[in-house]
Amino acid sequence: MVQFAEKIAVVTGASRGIGRAIALELAQGGATVIVNYQKNAAAAEEVVQQIIAAGGSASSFGADVGLEEGANGLIKYATDTYGKIDILVNNAGTTRDNVIMLMSADDFDSVMQTNLRSTWLCSKAAVRAMMRKRYGRIVNITSISGIMGNGGQTNYSASKAGIIGLTKALAREVSARNITVNAVAPGFVMTDLTSSLPEDMLKKLNENIPLGRWGSVEDVAHATTFLASDAASYITGHILVVDGGLAM
Repeated sequence: MVQFAEKIAVVTGASRGIGRAIALELAQGGATVIVNYQKNAAAAEEVVQQIIAAGGSASSFGADVGLEEGANGLIKYATDTYGKIDILVNNAGTTRDNVIMLMSADDFDSVMQTNLRSTWLCSKAAVRAMMRKRYGRIVNITSISGIMGNGGQTNYSASKAGIIGLTKALAREVSARNITVNAVAPGFVMTDLTSSLPEDMLKKLNENIPLGRWGSVEDVAHATTFLASDAASYITGHILVVDGGLAM
């Protein structure tokens, strides 16, 4: 059964990886999807065309959502073009890994801006539109690094932990307007970036995962679309960990 019919969804960082999988699954469920990207317009347009070829509706919008004008421009595009925004998935993210002694302030600030500030800015802009309609679903993509911490990722772990706090605080603020705010915390997920890791490293990392395998982008997309659906209408302020048992 189509569960997102007539819903307008915005997915940040949706030109590849987890964001792409989420955009495709939302569209498969009947949502009209705005595919946000920062640099790779061709990849974003490829996602749009894949959705359209499957009978869905989508468009792309380029913006650096870590900047106020970018985030506001993205949400304005959605509301001006489609009249509303029902679903926001804050997925835009980056890494600049290093041990703290070698990590520059720019490495820290850049990751915080792309990961945490973008989530705050897009949510702030979207909530205005959602409150007028008295309906909204916000799903933030965090990470088990924000729960467990990860050596060499003080910036990334801090940004993802910040998203967890933001999720819970915002859920309390907007619940009276029928807006839910949840987060998905992926563990090790196989993407274009991680698929090139040496086989021995993958095997060693697998040994720490109770289910014995890395997750797929589809695993994360399934969890995200559930939280964005009306099947999860009584769930808010929740962090859904999708990690094969790694963080338990």
